[in-house]
Amino acid sequence: MSYNKIKVSTDGDVAVITLSDPTTMNAAGIEMGGELNDALKAVSLGAKPARAVVLTGEGRGFCSGANLQAGPGGGKVDGDGKPDAGGALETLYNPLVSTIRDLPIPLVTAVNGAAAGVGCSLAILGDIIVAAESAYFLQAFRRIGLVPDGGSSYLLPRHIGKARAMEMMLLGDRIPAAKALEWGLINRCVPDAELMPTALGLAQELANGPAALGLIRKELWASLDLSWTEQLNYERQAQRVAGKTEDFREGVAAFLQKRPAAFTGR
Repeated sequence: MSYNKIKVSTDGDVAVITLSDPTTMNAAGIEMGGELNDALKAVSLGAKPARAVVLTGEGRGFCSGANLQAGPGGGKVDGDGKPDAGGALETLYNPLVSTIRDLPIPLVTAVNGAAAGVGCSLAILGDIIVAAESAYFLQAFRRIGLVPDGGSSYLLPRHIGKARAMEMMLLGDRIPAAKALEWGLINRCVPDAELMPTALGLAQELANGPAALGLIRKELWASLDLSWTEQLNYERQAQRVAGKTEDFREGVAAFLQKRPAAFTGR
């Protein structure tokens, strides 16, 4: 399928999705959000699914936030005649970030330049987050009188703790990539020229792994909400699924034969 606001390519078993509206620094408007949601489902659930995906941005920025040209909420008006700035969350952004959370394959985000507003949310949804040294993370919502969305109010305190999350959201300061690494918000901070090679290398390593990697990422997501007992039961059920895969049989055989495992993702 062809898209107007994103680009999709493959590198072996890795799908690369690039936000591609450089004139707006890849602002996530209605069209881009819908295309991204569609592409993520296509590369992970299609006839020949990828085994890992990289999400990045074209040009000077990863994503500058929501595209406000159509007005807050995408132009939707509430019953009181005032704009419903949450309308687009219900119809577009919440389904999009939920698609990302529920992906059956690992996601690497390669963050170049600005990751602002909902772009910050998309960036930190990665299972592995790689940022260029010139990148920064910005909770820009307070600058236009809105509240954090795209799941950022859920993710940030769990990633970096209440104090730092509150600082990001209330003050709206830029957090450079180096500080984001220090805070534990991201996994890697690399020179700009090494961003995509590093992200693709990590994604390829994930793509070469067992089918269980998809279960592992879901297990970790579940742990953010479940009690101890519930999480132990989740692990038990996930292990049942993992134990039925061809990759489990191959992994055991390779271990016993003292050779590298050749996983197929099945």
